[in-house]
Amino acid sequence: MAGIRHIAVIDIGKTNAKVAMVDLDTVAEIAVRKTPNRPAAGGLYPHHDVDAIWSFILASLKALGRERKIDAVSVTTHGATAALLDAGGGLALPVLDYEHDGPATVREDYEAVRPAFSETGSPPLPFGLNLGAQLFWQSRAFPGRFAEVASILMYPQYWAWRLCGVAANEVTSLGCHTDLWNPNAARYSSLVDGMGWQNLFAPVTPAAAALGPIRSDIPARTGLDPSTPVFCGIHDSNASLLPHLLSRRPPFAVVSTGTWVVAMAVGGAAVSLDPARDTLINVNAMGAPVPSARFMGGREYDTLTAGDGGDWSAADLESVLGRQIMLMPSVQQGSGPFPRSGSRWIGSGEPSAGERAVAAAFYLALMTATCLDLIGAEGGTIVEGPFARNALYADMLRAATGRPVLPQPGQAGTSIGAALLAGKPAAGPMAADEPPGRLDAAWTRYAAEWRDLTRDL
Repeated sequence: MAGIRHIAVIDIGKTNAKVAMVDLDTVAEIAVRKTPNRPAAGGLYPHHDVDAIWSFILASLKALGRERKIDAVSVTTHGATAALLDAGGGLALPVLDYEHDGPATVREDYEAVRPAFSETGSPPLPFGLNLGAQLFWQSRAFPGRFAEVASILMYPQYWAWRLCGVAANEVTSLGCHTDLWNPNAARYSSLVDGMGWQNLFAPVTPAAAALGPIRSDIPARTGLDPSTPVFCGIHDSNASLLPHLLSRRPPFAVVSTGTWVVAMAVGGAAVSLDPARDTLINVNAMGAPVPSARFMGGREYDTLTAGDGGDWSAADLESVLGRQIMLMPSVQQGSGPFPRSGSRWIGSGEPSAGERAVAAAFYLALMTATCLDLIGAEGGTIVEGPFARNALYADMLRAATGRPVLPQPGQAGTSIGAALLAGKPAAGPMAADEPPGRLDAAWTRYAAEWRDLTRDL
């Protein structure tokens, strides 16, 4: 759309929610407001406090709009989440926190109806990480309330609906390990047909579609122009991928880091994905399947460095490499490439806090390298999010893969990608994938040893 420069991006992550202002002329995040995103424990089950998030969104739009005119609004959120609306537009059921174990209580019955991995590219996951399992459990546990569901919206589109009143869905969230989407056929899966849910899902709409202007009550609460368009929105990992799809030639891989580390291969080698190791098919903003793998790396890093800040010294680095101090997977069990393996330390003596920080960064890099191997990644690896600022992580990932690693420390990948739904491609030339220089033998030796020790896990 002509005249769109400043995009307010609503970015709801599992740990934090933020509203960022993105300047499309410079393709940069120029202002941001952030708040913790903590599920509410009361009620029927742990759920997202959408009223608190909504208040934060409105206040943030008002504050950011005082600094410069907001030309459009876009949305990106974490996956495995949906809003179930009744005929009046209220929530028929609270928005379930996917880490709740309610769906596990009907797992055996659900497995009898869920489609095969070959159809959906969606591996069986614990808790409510398969959105289809959430809906199945909610329909069984709360049949009266579920009978009132008139519309099911993926989480980005729920916020877009609250902003503009147009109900829609789109493929990046539908295709995010939900069991609900067939990525190769580009349609709903046999689960949706079998459960009779077809008419509950709002129409599938392109992520980059402008759904409409903001609701009539929003300008008075935010100061936004009544004609401000709201874009359909996108799943957060796919938001990180989008700028590179628009500006780079394959093959390459994008690693989106946050609570989850999600590796996505574009134009890589053909491989058979293993659902037992948390590989899956994502669907990008253009609707194309993307081989992917993931683990809960941000949560693991927080666990490993809690209380000591992750500080380390050159002596700590030398000690970890020399003594082969290693952390075996997995700190967070139930997902990732080693879902059933419990973590343990290897190396002589108890590691110091500094040594633990170094070994933790190496562990996360080697878990990422394993994910990239599983999805046939080739070419350079772009690292988005918090891990892009961790030099130890980037250097070990380079040593483990033998390929260029391109950290993007100054880029808020999810916000930038969601802003680009306004239709303007990423600015500037494509970054060159410089071949890695001489790799340090101690680093490559460490990576090889870790891989040998984890081969049979």
